Amino acid sequence: MVEFANTGEYDMFIFIPNQHALTAFHDGEAIKKNTINVVKAYLAAGLDASKVHIYNQSDIPGHVQLYWVLSCITNMWFMKRMHVYKASVDQWTQDDISVGTFNYPILMAADIILYDAHLVPVGKDQKQHVEYARDIAGKFNHMFGDTFILPESMIQKEVATVPGIDGRKMSKSYNNYIGMFDDTATILKKVKRIPTWAFAIEDPKDPDACNVYNIFKLFLNKEEDIVLRKRYTDGGLSYKVIKHELAAYISDFLAPIQEAYATISDEQVKNILAAGAKHVEKISEKKIADVYTKVGFSV
Repeated sequence: MVEFANTGEYDMFIFIPNQHALTAFHDGEAIKKNTINVVKAYLAAGLDASKVHIYNQSDIPGHVQLYWVLSCITNMWFMKRMHVYKASVDQWTQDDISVGTFNYPILMAADIILYDAHLVPVGKDQKQHVEYARDIAGKFNHMFGDTFILPESMIQKEVATVPGIDGRKMSKSYNNYIGMFDDTATILKKVKRIPTWAFAIEDPKDPDACNVYNIFKLFLNKEEDIVLRKRYTDGGLSYKVIKHELAAYISDFLAPIQEAYATISDEQVKNILAAGAKHVEKISEKKIADVYTKVGFSV
């Protein structure tokens, strides 16, 4: 996001999805705190708030207004194909799944098409959500006339799937993540948990089969990556040593972000969110007015 913003090539909309959070997290004070903290994390990582539109999802009524309209044209069978629904069924019984969780992808579609987004930066696992947003937008266009742009996924190959320390995609729900605000000792402890093969130090090793490498390479430029791969294939690489190197590299990378985070006030974040909401609400109001006219709500 920082790189995209700095190019000046994109008109970027970054929102805090607090309405999505409510589907499974029923703690109002924690949601408020997390909203502030997520924005701080963006800013600490180097995002220039003057170059993007940062806003709180719940500050813009258009998200839920459009969500209701889209819900009324979306069939149950369509929603049951969603990964999020299938994953929920695997974890709970159907009677335990909230309506919000079931309808989650429809609100996500509204989040995207409300602003006529052309591109949506996502990981590989989120591609289906963008495809569903396209399908829902296309159905509305077919029923009521051209209204929405059909968005495209923007998947960067290098980070299409960020591996966690257990090899699965990195996710807090899997508890296999390295946090941006973990201290040095915690980072080392987590990196040490990465499984490795029982090769002797002198044995050549396949870097692509090693999850230490698969995480390490995310931080390296092309030349650094070539050097690291050669250390694997030439033999003489110790998994213990490379784990310590990775932990130190991550700690050094995160140190300035953590320092910057500590300097950002809650008030600063609230002002940024207010400014962002003021700008995007005008865009959303125009789109909702068009939608309401077409579906017959405005008389």
